[in-house]
Amino acid sequence: MSDSIDTVQRRIKDYIPHADLLANKTVLVTGASRGIGRAISLAAAAVGAQTILLARNAEQLDRLASEIIDNAGIEPCIVPADLEGAGIEDYAMIASLLSERFGGLEGLVLNAGMLGEMAPLMSYDPLTWARVFQVNVHSQFLLLQSILPLMAQREEASIIFTSSGVARQARAYWGAYAVSKFATEGMMQTLADELAQEDRIRVNALNPGRLRTKMRAEAYPAEDPMTLKEPAEIMNAYLFLLSQDSRGAHGLSLNAQGV
Repeated sequence: MSDSIDTVQRRIKDYIPHADLLANKTVLVTGASRGIGRAISLAAAAVGAQTILLARNAEQLDRLASEIIDNAGIEPCIVPADLEGAGIEDYAMIASLLSERFGGLEGLVLNAGMLGEMAPLMSYDPLTWARVFQVNVHSQFLLLQSILPLMAQREEASIIFTSSGVARQARAYWGAYAVSKFATEGMMQTLADELAQEDRIRVNALNPGRLRTKMRAEAYPAEDPMTLKEPAEIMNAYLFLLSQDSRGAHGLSLNAQGV
């Protein structure tokens, strides 16, 4: 049985990770090359995690890997993949690679996302709609199907879906992004309920809130970015959910920056 949202939110607010929090743990981060994904990868490696960096830009992944090696002394595993174009066989290859190299997986952060366009539903471009759902929903489903057997081999594991404020209260003109994030919350709840009796894999959704990212700038071009937090400032929330300290948190829709 899961702890209450209020209880877990208080634990997130006061959480301070210790230096070897994720030592000997393997964590896969999608959308790892920039923004929130990049910050998660750096933060997880800093507390001992073996990180697996998945994104489409190999050059950016190489630079991030070098930074992680310099800072944490742990060489990441780089997985260049375009989630918009990847098929079932590509996810099977990813799972095979991780199985051969690591044997299992303790953490999965489903962070990759696509904003699409800010437009009314009646004039929303159907192709853009499909692309957003491919990245934000379908790729997560396919990756989960391939990766869950690896996570089931560990005594404890954690899956974090990246949510949004518009996943819980939609707003005009957010189109496919808002609807896809509602679907993300639904996928989290469905999977959490399916795994509830196993009590080994924790599944939660985390809304990062307003942050200084490229996607935020695209959605709010007139906003002063200096009024926003950097992604690195909310990493304790992700580290908490990835670690065994989050035992009792399951099936919850949480916020990294309060309620």
